Amino acid sequence: MASSSTKRQSVLPRGQSGPKAPVNFSSSITIADSVLLTGNHTINISSESVVHPRAKIDSANGRITIGRRCIVHERTSIGVASSNPTPGESRDGVVIYDYATVEAGAVIESGGTVIGEGCLVGVGSRVGRGAQLGKHCVLTPKTVIQPGEAVPDFTVIYSNGTRRLDKRGVIDLKNKAQARQIEVLRKLIPSNPAKFQ
Repeated sequence: MASSSTKRQSVLPRGQSGPKAPVNFSSSITIADSVLLTGNHTINISSESVVHPRAKIDSANGRITIGRRCIVHERTSIGVASSNPTPGESRDGVVIYDYATVEAGAVIESGGTVIGEGCLVGVGSRVGRGAQLGKHCVLTPKTVIQPGEAVPDFTVIYSNGTRRLDKRGVIDLKNKAQARQIEVLRKLIPSNPAKFQ
């Protein structure tokens, strides 16, 4: 019987799983070397945005646009094909507006999907194809937004479906906190945008 020390398996890095996507990056983004970018539509990432290691952005089903000062965390999947596609469904991709955050393990389906300015898509949440999140919405962890659903500005949605409006008026504070967090992440995440171009 061979000992466990002699039967070591090497762990290989994940490789490109599809065609290399055309990209349009700002020179000031931070994007980890292990991010997976695939598809045949353009992936746009605007200034000062951060994409964590092991995030996956797939433009096979439409263009992906990520706005200014956004944070895309690890193990997110943006541009995923709908689990229940309809014939003739929109080939529009995903638009994520400025100051939005997509947390770890979140999934955003492609198909005219919009994440509004300052939104927070919580850990493990899912935003269905064609859903429209208004400005400064918060999805708590594991929240599901149904395909085509329109969510009004400043709505907080809990995983059990409960909703409320956030009337605190702290947009400026949230934006300043996001900018500070990006400053820290830029120092922590080795970035190599040239790899993807």
